[in-house]
Amino acid sequence: METILQQVRDFADQAHGEQMRKYAPERYIQHPLRVMAIVQEYSSSTPILAAALLHDVLEDTPVNKQAITDFLQGLMPATQVTRTVQLVEELTDVYVKANYPHWNRRKRKSKEAERMEQTSADAQTIKYADIMDNAGQIVDQDPDFAKVFLSECRALLKKMEKGHTGLRDKAAAVVDNALSRLSAGNK
Repeated sequence: METILQQVRDFADQAHGEQMRKYAPERYIQHPLRVMAIVQEYSSSTPILAAALLHDVLEDTPVNKQAITDFLQGLMPATQVTRTVQLVEELTDVYVKANYPHWNRRKRKSKEAERMEQTSADAQTIKYADIMDNAGQIVDQDPDFAKVFLSECRALLKKMEKGHTGLRDKAAAVVDNALSRLSAGNK
């Protein structure tokens, strides 16, 4: 399994290229690596861990579903390829500004939360880890946007109840702690 995940990591790293994290001076691949490490505490499933590594590829890079599928077909059995790609698709935002330019952010995020509510337990578990990693740095780097972002995360967590309960609770605690830090900083 480690060899497969290393190859998936390399693929994701190449897909993200020179992309950097918005709120940290690091290459983008560090984020999916942390997300996978969080998920790995709750699952050893290769498709779930691979999807954690690939969760932003469709959304944030020019790589498409077919390219991911073709790559994975050389690494894992067909059922695992199908499951991994399904999870990546579930984790890819649909209600983005490019597709809904006349909708404001609040409406897009509300629709996205409704969509995520319908996703699988495994996709929601990965999303919990994604929220945990994203919420950590935003308070210090962009406190004004952090209020909006963390409120959106809280709304998402209220809708997504199918994933791993313990990880969901940890994600909620991270969001609540970040919101508390924001409130303390405003006093």
